This record gives sequence, C-alpha cells and structure tokens, in this order.
Amino acid sequence: MFAAKMMGWFLLGLVRLLTGAQARWYGCPPKAEQRIYFANHQSHADIVMMWAALPSELRSITRPIAAKDYWTKTPFRQWITTAVFNAVYVDRERKGDEDPLQPLVDALKSGDSIIIFPEGTRGHQEEPQPFKSGLYSLSQRFPDAVLVPAWINNIQRLLPKGEVIPVPVLCSVTFGAPIKPEEGEDRKVFLERARQAVMALREV
Repeated sequence: MFAAKMMGWFLLGLVRLLTGAQARWYGCPPKAEQRIYFANHQSHADIVMMWAALPSELRSITRPIAAKDYWTKTPFRQWITTAVFNAVYVDRERKGDEDPLQPLVDALKSGDSIIIFPEGTRGHQEEPQPFKSGLYSLSQRFPDAVLVPAWINNIQRLLPKGEVIPVPVLCSVTFGAPIKPEEGEDRKVFLERARQAVMALREV
C-alpha cells in the first residue's frame, strides 16, 4: 500500500512535469458523484492523463478502464494499473458468451465511477472513431450515473505509438457538460451525439 501511494505521487509529479496536466472543468465542476467519464483515445498514456487530471478526492473513487492484453503484459504494468490506478481490465477480444462489459458493470455496481474510451482502440486521426455500443449499454443499465464527456488534447505527442520514452509537451483534459440518453433515442443517434459532445470540447 505504501509503495503504491508513493508511486502514485511520483507518477502524478512526472505527468505534471511532462505535460502540465491541465484540467479544465468547462461544463461541470468536479464532484463526488457516480460518473462515467468518456473521452477520445489516442495513446496508452490516456489512462494516466485522465487519472492525473482528476482531483485527489475523485481519483480514489474513479477507475480507468485498461486493455488487459497491454496492461498485464509485464508484472510492472500490471502492478501499476492494479495498485496505483485501481483499473478495471477488459478483454478487447470477445471470448465465447462472455459479456465484455461485465467488469465495468461490476465496478459501477460497487459504486465506483469509471473512465472509458468508447472508440475501443486508439485512433490516429484528428476526430475520434465512431463510438462502440458500450457507452449506450452502460447508460441504460445505470441511468443515475452521470455521463461526462472529456477531450484529451496533445497526448498522442507525449507517447506516440511504438515509442516507450515520453516527450515533454503541454497536454490538457477538458471536461464538458453531462449528457444523457433522451427518451426513445436510438442507440446510433445517442452514440454520435456523445461523440460530438467530446469533439466539441476541442474548441473550448
């Protein structure tokens, strides 16, 4: 526990040194309520950036979603994501009849907030890829969870794909106004509206 706490402080300081880790609460204040933060996805460092952008009182109750195949590849990665970030692992490849959302459902049932990346995989374009259906499904199962869009800016330049050494660059996370599905709203319509809510934060 002590080692995890010390590593958390070290990572927080490192991220702030490398990126500035600016958090901008544009559409809602930081608040200790159950939330589903959803953001664009361009780097494995997205998890760290989102974690660092939250105030300490929210970091303790918010669990980022991490790709199991990547973040458990080495004992150190697994320890970081488990002991420091308290991440929820998800399998990117569906196996049999397993519900890929079950780990997220379990986290929300326990009262935690979560951070998800609805694109599913990292994008390489300016605009996010179409959102997968998970965000919609979770919004239906947990209607009281507050859905907060976020835009992570510049993080792909900090740790480009294939690189292991980060490059100092100013990054920020902008949190927008919460959204929720409208009565009778089609899944595809909602997911595109959620994607647009994330993209709109680029201009803030």
